[in-house]
Amino acid sequence: MAFNLLKGKRGIITGALDENSIAWKVAQRCHEEGATFTLTNAPIAMRMGEINKLAAATGAKIIPADATSVEDLTKLYTESMDVLGGKIDFVLHSIGMSVNIRKNIPYTELNYEFFNKGIDVSAMSLHKMLAVAHKLDALNDHASVVALTYIAAQKVYPFYTDMADIKSMLESIARTFGYHYGKQKKVRINTVSQSPTKTTAGGGIKGFTEFYDFADMQSPLGNASADDCANYCVSLFSDLTRMVTMQNLYHDGGYSSTGVSAEQLGAIAKS
Repeated sequence: MAFNLLKGKRGIITGALDENSIAWKVAQRCHEEGATFTLTNAPIAMRMGEINKLAAATGAKIIPADATSVEDLTKLYTESMDVLGGKIDFVLHSIGMSVNIRKNIPYTELNYEFFNKGIDVSAMSLHKMLAVAHKLDALNDHASVVALTYIAAQKVYPFYTDMADIKSMLESIARTFGYHYGKQKKVRINTVSQSPTKTTAGGGIKGFTEFYDFADMQSPLGNASADDCANYCVSLFSDLTRMVTMQNLYHDGGYSSTGVSAEQLGAIAKS
């Protein structure tokens, strides 16, 4: 059901790879709610995904951009404003990559070159996106920026290795830039800490399936789906949340507030 929550708003959505991506679902919901937007991803990711299908369905233009490149991001904002006919009202940062995780390198033995690459791609890219937008004055007053994160930024999840540290940095950037952008342009910046979600990226983490079931058992409402996350992002892009900023918002069915569930205790007792 659509409510025209984003009617007339212009946005940039990063990270849509295929129909399992949260960013893909966000794009679909933003389109349904009346927004126009551009889609962007790194050229190599675009070759792996199906972003052209999403662009055709939503009428969005694809602008390839390496989120670690200030030059590419400058082109992304400039071209987006030209295509959409004005400044930007919302941005989704859905960018994450860990070479250490891909190569199953333990946290205590991290390859630091890979670690630095993960920081640049997954966290510093948010700072660069915000800094470029700030320099270009590309965001409208009361614009909304949302970055996707995970609870491993606050608690230890051994399988998440260096991405836990990287997400901590991402959340810190959202808070600090949120202060400065809020003071100057009323732009709000938040992170959404999502349930484990069956995406292409999530499936690449060792032990993901077992943990997905564990989290679902712990969460009173169950794991939040990608579709539910898209709905939440739409609410944050809308004018209904104009006073929410610098927050890490848990969208996890209650997982983050539950120590242990009766179902988990029951499962342990049976084992």
